[in-house]
Amino acid sequence: MKAAPAPNRTALAPAPPDRTFEMRFTSTPRGARLARRLAAVRLDAWGIPYDTDPHDAIVLILAELTVNAVQHGHVPGRDFHLRLYATPDGRTVRVEVTDTRAERHPRRPGHTHRTSVQADDAGEEEAGRGLVLVSYLATRWDWHPRPDGPGKTVWAEYTNSGDECQVLPST
Repeated sequence: MKAAPAPNRTALAPAPPDRTFEMRFTSTPRGARLARRLAAVRLDAWGIPYDTDPHDAIVLILAELTVNAVQHGHVPGRDFHLRLYATPDGRTVRVEVTDTRAERHPRRPGHTHRTSVQADDAGEEEAGRGLVLVSYLATRWDWHPRPDGPGKTVWAEYTNSGDECQVLPST
């Protein structure tokens, strides 16, 4: 008899298919750029318009996670997987980026040395701030091992508390 898998307590209920975008991209800067552009278009189509705070924050979160997958999760010949979905009410959008590198993991939330981005950091290192930005913009984020092979999934959720955007009803 097979034991049931443990529930993922951090997962949202799956969004309707028309509120989900999934695709594999090459683990290159070009793949990360394409993922960002396609996701931006999809968010706009879902009723989270360009040039709004929610749209910009979600795209920046996605950009940081995809760049990390390319820079730190790259395995030659392997792609990264992007999954983007919105809850039916459009208030929460979840970004998931899966790579195939198992031995490198991000620090868990709350274990970063800084909790905010400071203006006086200009002279310090330029790299390594991606997850600090994600921590600042996302409602919550974390990572878990990839269930179907080597690697990991890093995810972040953005929850819009205002009425600035609503996901459009499906047609």
